[in-house]
Amino acid sequence: MSLSPSKVAPGVEPEGKPEPESASQKREPEAGPAPDPPGGWDLGAGQESEPPPSSRQESERLLESSQGQEPEARWASGQSAEPPGASAQEPPSGPVPARRDSSLSASQLGNQLFSSARCRTDCLEAPLSRAFGWLGWKVGSHPWIFLLAPMVLTAALGTGFVYLPKDEDEDLEEQYTPIGSPAKAERRFVRGHFTTNDSYRFSASRQSTEVNFASILVVSNTASLLEQEILSEVSKLDDAVQALYVTQEDGTRIHYSQACAKNQGHCVPSNPLLAAWRANNSLNLKNITFPICNQNGQPFYLASLVGGIVLGESVGTNQLLLEAKAMRLLYYLKTEDGEDNERSKAWLILFLNQFSSIEKSLALKKIQVVYFTSLSRELEFEATSMTVIPLFHLAYLLIILFAVISCYRCDCVRNKMWVAAFGVISAALAVVSGFGLMLYIGVPFVIIVANSPFLILGVGVDDMFIMISAWQKTSLMDSIKQRLSSVYSKVAVSITITTITNVLAFYTGIMTSFRSVQYFCIYTGTTLLFCYFYNITCFGAFMALDGKREVVCLRWLKKSETPDQKCSSLKKSCCLPFDSLPDEQEADIHPMNLFFRDYFGPFLTSTESKFFVVLLYILYIISSIYGCFQVQEGLDLRNLASDDSYITPYFNIDEEYFSDYGPRVMVIVTEILDYWNKDARQRLEKCLADFENNDYVDKNLTEFWLREYVRYMENNRQDINDKNTFINSISNFLMDFPLFVYDINISSSHEIIASRAFIQTIGVSSANNKKMMLFQLRSLAEKCEIPLMVYNQAFIYFDQYAAILENTVRNVIVASTAMFIVSLLLIPHPLCSLWVTFAIASVIVGVTGFMAFWNVNLDSISMINLVICIGFSFDFSAHISYAFVSSSKPSVNQKTIEALYQLGYPVLQSAFSTVIGVCVLAAAKAYIFRTFFKIMFLVMVFGAAHGLIFIPVFLTFF
Repeated sequence: MSLSPSKVAPGVEPEGKPEPESASQKREPEAGPAPDPPGGWDLGAGQESEPPPSSRQESERLLESSQGQEPEARWASGQSAEPPGASAQEPPSGPVPARRDSSLSASQLGNQLFSSARCRTDCLEAPLSRAFGWLGWKVGSHPWIFLLAPMVLTAALGTGFVYLPKDEDEDLEEQYTPIGSPAKAERRFVRGHFTTNDSYRFSASRQSTEVNFASILVVSNTASLLEQEILSEVSKLDDAVQALYVTQEDGTRIHYSQACAKNQGHCVPSNPLLAAWRANNSLNLKNITFPICNQNGQPFYLASLVGGIVLGESVGTNQLLLEAKAMRLLYYLKTEDGEDNERSKAWLILFLNQFSSIEKSLALKKIQVVYFTSLSRELEFEATSMTVIPLFHLAYLLIILFAVISCYRCDCVRNKMWVAAFGVISAALAVVSGFGLMLYIGVPFVIIVANSPFLILGVGVDDMFIMISAWQKTSLMDSIKQRLSSVYSKVAVSITITTITNVLAFYTGIMTSFRSVQYFCIYTGTTLLFCYFYNITCFGAFMALDGKREVVCLRWLKKSETPDQKCSSLKKSCCLPFDSLPDEQEADIHPMNLFFRDYFGPFLTSTESKFFVVLLYILYIISSIYGCFQVQEGLDLRNLASDDSYITPYFNIDEEYFSDYGPRVMVIVTEILDYWNKDARQRLEKCLADFENNDYVDKNLTEFWLREYVRYMENNRQDINDKNTFINSISNFLMDFPLFVYDINISSSHEIIASRAFIQTIGVSSANNKKMMLFQLRSLAEKCEIPLMVYNQAFIYFDQYAAILENTVRNVIVASTAMFIVSLLLIPHPLCSLWVTFAIASVIVGVTGFMAFWNVNLDSISMINLVICIGFSFDFSAHISYAFVSSSKPSVNQKTIEALYQLGYPVLQSAFSTVIGVCVLAAAKAYIFRTFFKIMFLVMVFGAAHGLIFIPVFLTFF
């Protein structure tokens, strides 16, 4: 968005309604030839010019210091933003230049005294305008150079797309979990202190990282699957899956039995209950207990392996399992060894490709099945990027249509259809250049970066609209160099301030601890810089070339008034749509500007409307604050796939039937402890009891080697309090209980360096419960007198719940501070800074609150948009409030109307262009892209509402 506060000038009536001037206010004409400006400017002799001051303070300063000076004197002294001879016959639409009166009215004198009490605002604005005026002169003098050079640069940088990853799976943990999260440090500790062996004695809960696996959820079509016929059908499915084999290039086959994780030489059973039934078909299914079932003296856990359960009477610490609606089949594969890992992945890919065929061939009638693998998230997430490619083409077309319609004029000379179309092409060139450069220097391309081009197309064309509008206000009789110099000097601050704010908003996102957010912000911020660069080079050059077309068309129209004059078809076609000869002196006022001046402004400033707006804002802010407390935190991993993915029904069924039990968590003693010391054991047991008494832990499913060891020692009547006896008996204990061999780390000096217990979490299906469970377990570990640590593989992803809010708040504060500093530097008015801060806070609260009403979580994706909305909130609010405080109108209502007249349509145009750029994402099949649209839509609607409704009304109260 590009709205220019520098073009707002006090003491000016809106165009079309000039007030009569008194005799003392009429401007005396300035005479005298204008010499060539410094730097080789050749503007032509004998042309008189009165360039508009770049700000209110500049205007008032000139009123004091430039009376009696010639134009060239003001240019040389730096008091004019344009060289002499630059045309200013038509003031720009929206903000217009102030008149230089030879005498001051009382109100003008008061404004001047008020301005002199404030700091000067042109310390950056005036030199920037002069520099842009010089650049515009150069671009107008050599348009082909400035047009072709950026295209050559784009072609060179575009070759960076050869580094665009194609078949490489995206590491979701690396990109979408916090950098340096506590769980990653905990995982390193587990890796360094505990070993496992998935080829001999596999235990999923004892793994430090997620292993390769395939999972099938079986749902019975009847009330319960604990029936012989249904288990028989499940058994057939299990056999068909285990019969799969991969044929390698050399012809060898990899069977499931070769790739599976094993326990004592046999593949780990997919489900212990199914394995027990297959071993004994006469198994009494009415005597199954839950959550622990004992068969032939061997206990096995059913928690998370059967779901949709109905329990009966208690049997010790367990209960009878009366019904079970669903069953989970888990096929664990070898992961530790590199070669085994590759074999496992090959088998999993075969499983994904063949499962639908297996399901059809079995003609399952009594059960329904869904499936998932450890590779599914990465593969499905990668596939979502392909779904937005057709949408990008549609967005490009819509932006071109919007640009053409916005810039269409019936005047065949001033018509800017082709210029508008090239402006969209310029934004596309920026995308190619920015992305190519990032790929060249090795910035990883992640899936969410695919959102960036949609946003850039919408935002990148905003500067184009401002430049075209400024060009339309130049005189057709001036040279191309003069016209382009005038355009550049007028829009300098506008496009610069909006570029700075938007780029700063993105670059503050680099501070986040999510790499995906960092990479998105780097790509988008850099590409917006290219948009800025291409707008002031190749797009300006194209406008200059189109200006030559205007000259040709104007000459043709003048000659065509002679009946016998003929025009070539080429000239005629370049002037379409042709019309009568345009009036060079006629002001080109857009109808929307008149609408804001004559209808919307007076309506908004009426007493009844103000009351309604205040009431509307109160409802808005109350609803937003309420919504902020309803927002869910964290990225649901099912949302990484498209809506029609096979993993969506899997997660739905998993949540419906298996959500009671969460991950099995390690409780690790991280330092050497005298376990044979009774006092040390009691302190450790007290801490473990605190864990078991937690609301998110099932106290009956704790597994701890020390408890079993104490009973073992007592049964053997050995003194457990004696160090030597304690240490020497461990080896015999582990022979009887071999699973615990992975839970005790004994050094060569017979010291237990670390050990671990396991607790079973419950009731953690929601994101908030996961976050609270993680906080509470870590808090209990910290409070314990004995150094403890808690860990599970899932904590790597759970840490995002703890980090996302902290990162979002920090980024919002930093970005808002940056916007505040920019506002003080470029539009240093205290009231402006106040309203900018208010609008940013209000829009952020509104967007965050309404996210909850639109089912959008606060995650790494939505956090990007909250940072983005800071830049847009600044753009919408800063310029409207600055136009208000800069106005010399006597009443606050008139100040508001003037501000809306000058900037209402650019605000609306900018909001529409951005919404159009991202609206196609509403049709995307992936959550990650729809979320981007939803939040950008909220940002635009609320930002425009603040700029066009709330702030204009609130300003009238002060």
